[in-house]
Amino acid sequence: SFCTSVAVSGLFVHVIWEDLRDGDREIYYKRSTDGGTSWAIDTRLTDTPFHSIRASSAVSGSNVHVVWLDYRDGNSEIYYKRSTDGGTNWGADTRLTDDPAISAFPSVAASGSNIHVVWFDSRDGNREIYYKCSTDGGTSWGTDTRLTDDPGVSEWPCITFSGSFVHVVWTDQRDGNAEIYYKRNPTGNAVYEQELKHRTIDVGLLCHPNPFTDKINIELGMYDGKPKMDDIFLEIYDVSGRLVKAVPLATNHLSLATEFKAGVYFLKVEGYELVKVVKLR
Repeated sequence: SFCTSVAVSGLFVHVIWEDLRDGDREIYYKRSTDGGTSWAIDTRLTDTPFHSIRASSAVSGSNVHVVWLDYRDGNSEIYYKRSTDGGTNWGADTRLTDDPAISAFPSVAASGSNIHVVWFDSRDGNREIYYKCSTDGGTSWGTDTRLTDDPGVSEWPCITFSGSFVHVVWTDQRDGNAEIYYKRNPTGNAVYEQELKHRTIDVGLLCHPNPFTDKINIELGMYDGKPKMDDIFLEIYDVSGRLVKAVPLATNHLSLATEFKAGVYFLKVEGYELVKVVKLR
């Protein structure tokens, strides 16, 4: 029994690991509901004739998310499954990658309904870091996004979040030897409170419809008075953190026609630090 991962939410402690008791490598799980004082029985999460290895776990409330490297398709692919009741029951396996090249060693982070996964992938001829996310708790997933682009090998990623930021670190050989590299998404998760003029106000960035096809309506709301719109910009980022568009907000309501590719985008109102996740079909 080896290669463990642990995630904690309140008194619930969730542990996963690789296990050889079944003749090949499978992913196992167990939990404690009293902060680690006592533990439930082992639960086998994978059941195929092929190896399932290198699992990573994350928890958000009662939702437990697990990703791992799986060989059931003839090569290594990234798989995912979740529990929505604190680890009592588990859903079906979901294949996250679909490419003849190697997809390996994933890492997962969860914040509310936003699930972030990174891994290294050989589809580009060498190992690069890739990312994808779900904005509905793991029910559906966005497209793969390449985070690194260098002739050197990039591998062994790890992902986490803090407030409105998503952070990724990995091992990179672009300098001739293995070094640690870092990048972050400047937006990430929704933020609905902001300190302004020494008082906390409730604000909201309203976007509809979401997901959208060719046009989205954007409204900057405020429960404690209307915002001052001078020098306020709407910034639009893709999932790699690249700024793809910035438009001034002359009023607190805007209809935006899009020329973007299908995918997930993060809308940020510069000046209020409001962030909203939207999805283009």
